[in-house]
Amino acid sequence: MSPSLYATLDPLRAALQREGLAGGLRFLNARVPHRYTAAYRVQQDTLVNLDLFDKAGEVRPEFLASVPFEDSFCQFVLRDGQFRTECTAEDGRLDGHRYQGVMGAYHGVPLVDDHGGLFGTLCHFDTADRTLPDEEFAFLQKAARLMSAVVTRQAAR
Repeated sequence: MSPSLYATLDPLRAALQREGLAGGLRFLNARVPHRYTAAYRVQQDTLVNLDLFDKAGEVRPEFLASVPFEDSFCQFVLRDGQFRTECTAEDGRLDGHRYQGVMGAYHGVPLVDDHGGLFGTLCHFDTADRTLPDEEFAFLQKAARLMSAVVTRQAAR
């Protein structure tokens, strides 16, 4: 990694040290237009929300607390190593998916455990269509590598 990358991640590191996963998600969400930024853990056939930041400041909706694997967009992250869609309604990859057009945008990357195994996902999403510049998606990927240890520790509690 270049020194500039370390500098770029320093504020995220500081947020994680101060506030744990919640602080990291808040920091990441401030960088994007998406309403939600979240971390999910794979638990058998379900994606369990570990934490969620909502720009609107509302309590996490129950339908986001746990999502059946086959109904999640996270399944594509875990299958393909990432998943990006700015408009689910127009994304042919999602034809027939339960939440196509319900969630507008989803941008997610994998979280890995201490042994490099897939653990869960880190994602930005919104009910409205949203774009995410390539540079910001690359930052999300770097953030996931940094945050994986924090997420696996929190999930172990």
